[in-house]
Parts: sequence; structure tokens; C-alpha cells
Amino acid sequence: MEIGPNLSDKGKYDLILVEKAINGDQKAYAELMERYRDAIYFMLLKMVNNKSDAEDLTIEAFGKAFKSIQQYTPNYAFSTWLFKIATNNCIDFIRKKKANLVSIDQPTEDEDGVQSLPASNLLSGGLDPEESLIKDQNIQLVKTLVLKLKPRYRRLIELRYFKEYSYEEIADELSLPLGTVKAQLFRARELLYNILMNSPHKP
Repeated sequence: MEIGPNLSDKGKYDLILVEKAINGDQKAYAELMERYRDAIYFMLLKMVNNKSDAEDLTIEAFGKAFKSIQQYTPNYAFSTWLFKIATNNCIDFIRKKKANLVSIDQPTEDEDGVQSLPASNLLSGGLDPEESLIKDQNIQLVKTLVLKLKPRYRRLIELRYFKEYSYEEIADELSLPLGTVKAQLFRARELLYNILMNSPHKP
């Protein structure tokens, strides 16, 4: 890639990491994530005002960015591109959440005018739309890769994604404080993501 004339030294170093990542350097992916994870998380936290959602959205933002990293062009900073992906993904999440809230107490109607039952179970602590996608995609591959995690992390992933437990239910099941569950699940998802990135059978 040709370095853009307006890139700062930080932007130029990011570009080097991006090139390495595109060429399969897993450490470059990890370093890019380390450089921007906190900034992305705190930006998203301001948008959703919920630590758990912000943690999940942070992982999703990096997942989407890394999956399409070859589309990045150095006309502008990598950080600008990454923050845009994170922001757009968060806006989609907020829209879906608002749509779910609106439909809680009333029947919904599809394009053909067919009504559905009230969506009273949407906020029952189950999976949100993004997590459902994670659960549905390459589920057998994910199950295989989960076995590579340490037992405590493996248990968290199994309860959250395979058994669809809420955070509160996981805390009760494992007799752990809710905050500990959320923190460890965030770490477990990060580890699983890194395993997926190193897998020869990437999604």
C-alpha cells in the first residue's frame, strides 16, 4: 500500500501493521486490537451507556474490520476507518434495540401484512440479534474451537451461546458475581476470536 501524504506517524505505523495483517501476520491483528480496543470501547460505552453491550460491540467492531481489512485504503487513517465501522455497527445495534422495544406490547406486521404475536420475550435476557448471528454462523467450527479454551472460559461460552443463558443466569449457575461473569466472558470471546483468526477454517 502507498502511504497517504496526510498520515501521522501513528497512522503510518498502523498501515505497516495492516499490511502485515493482510499477509497473515496474526501478531499484527493483535497489536491493532491492543492499540484501539480501549478507545473503541469507551466511545461505544458513551453511545449505549451499557458496559456489557459496549464490550460486545467492541469485539464485533474489530471482527467486522478484520474481516474486511483488505478493503481499507490509506487515503485516511486506519483509526478513522475503524471508528466508522464501530460507530455504524453501534447505530445498527441501537436501531434494532429500539425496534424491539417498540414491538414489545403490540403485534408486529411483516411486508405481507401477516401479524406476529407480541414480542414480549425480546427483553427476557436472551441473545441480542448480533449474538444470535454469532451463534448461528459456523456453530460446529465454534464448538470445536471452544475446546481449545481453558475450562472456565469454555464453560462461559457454552452457557452464553450454546445454552443461551443470560448473564444473570450464568452468575447463578457458576456462583460468581455478575461483574466477574461479564469480564470473563469478554475475555473468553476475545480469546475465541483470536483462535478463529488463527484457524485455517476461518468463517
